[in-house]
Amino acid sequence: MKFSRKHPLFLSLCAFLLPKHTVAAQNGPEREVSAKLFESLEESSRLVDIAYCIGSTGVHKPFECLSRCQEFEGFELITTWNTGPLLSDSCGYIAISHPPYPKRIIVAFRGTYSVTNTIIDLSAYPQRYVPYIPDDNEGGGDDPREKAKCTNCTVHAGFMTTWQNTRSTVLPAVETARKQHPDYEIVLIGHSLGGAVAALAGLEFQLKGWSPQVTTFGEPKLGNRAFVNLLDEAFSVNVDQSLLPREEEEEEEELPRFRRVTHANDPVPLLPLDEWGYETHAGEIFISKPDLPPGRTDLERCEGNRDLRCIEGASYGSNAVNIAGGQTVLSEQPRRQRIDGAGLIPARFRLWELFFAHRDYFWRLGLCVPGGDPTGLKFKAD
Repeated sequence: MKFSRKHPLFLSLCAFLLPKHTVAAQNGPEREVSAKLFESLEESSRLVDIAYCIGSTGVHKPFECLSRCQEFEGFELITTWNTGPLLSDSCGYIAISHPPYPKRIIVAFRGTYSVTNTIIDLSAYPQRYVPYIPDDNEGGGDDPREKAKCTNCTVHAGFMTTWQNTRSTVLPAVETARKQHPDYEIVLIGHSLGGAVAALAGLEFQLKGWSPQVTTFGEPKLGNRAFVNLLDEAFSVNVDQSLLPREEEEEEEELPRFRRVTHANDPVPLLPLDEWGYETHAGEIFISKPDLPPGRTDLERCEGNRDLRCIEGASYGSNAVNIAGGQTVLSEQPRRQRIDGAGLIPARFRLWELFFAHRDYFWRLGLCVPGGDPTGLKFKAD
C-alpha cells in the first residue's frame, strides 16, 4: 500500500519515531490571564453548558433547566431553537442578562453529544465564503463593506450550512432584543460544533456593526488563510499582546472581543487538518492543565494565529517548541507538561481523547443533570 507524506498514518509514524520532549517557554506578563478575564471565561463555560439541555430536558422560561440555570437567577429566556437531528442542524438558546449581572444579550450554541458526530462534522469539504454585506453602516465609524471583502475565502461547508440553517431563527430574535435593550452587549458562546457556528455568527454580527463579544471552547478550524485573515482583521485579534498598553487598574481592563479557548490534549482545535487547507485564527487562550478544575495560572493568552506554545504545539507530536528571538527551536527542559504519556502520537490524531479533553473546559460540558457536574468538582479561583 502506498501513501503520501501527508497521509495521517505517515505523519503519526514520524511523530512516533521522533524523540519525546515537552513544550518549554517563558511567559511574560502579556501572556497572563487576569482575574477578570478568568472569571468571564469560567462563567461563559457554565452558560454554554446550559445549551446542552436543548434537545434533551430543555430550557424553560423564565430561565430554568436541569443544569446550571439556578446559578443565573434573574436571567430572562427569550427563545430556544432546535432545527433538527441532522449534522447540519443546531440547538441553542437566547437569553437576556439583566442587572445586577452585566447587561447582555446572550446567544449560546450547543455542541455535539457524541464523538462520532464530532468526527463526521469535521470531514466536510471547504466551500467559497460569501460574507454578509450590510445595506448601511449600522454601527457607525468605518464602512463595514470594506471589512467584508474576502478574496479567495473558503470555509468549512458543514459549519456554514449549520449557521445558515440557524440564522433565520437567531437573527430576528437578536434584532428584536437589540431594539428593546439598545445598551445591552451581544455575547455569543459556543462549544465544539457550536463554537464554529458562534464564530461564523459573530463574524457576521461584527460586519453588521454590532460589535459582539465571542467566546468559543474547543472550536475547530473554520476556513483557509484568507478567511482567517478576514476574521482576525474584523476583530483586531492578531496583535502582539506585548505591544498593548497594560491597565494599572484591573477594573478598567477591556476584555478581548474574541476568545478562542483551547485545552491541552483536545484534538478538535487542530482539525480539520492543515493538509486539507484549514488554518487557525487568532484570539486563542490556552488551558494547559489536563484535568479539572483549572486555576488562573493554568491559562495563558496566545499570540497570533499559530502560537506553538499553545494548542498548535501539540500538532507536532511530543516535540517541544520554544519561541526565542523570533525562532522556533526544540527544547530539552520542560516548563509544563502539555502532552500526556500517550503523546507520541500528535494530538490531532488522538481521537479517543475527544470524549474527555474536548469536553473539559472549566467543567465537564454536555451533562444536563441537576448540579451540572456529577463528578462533584467545584470551581475554585486562584
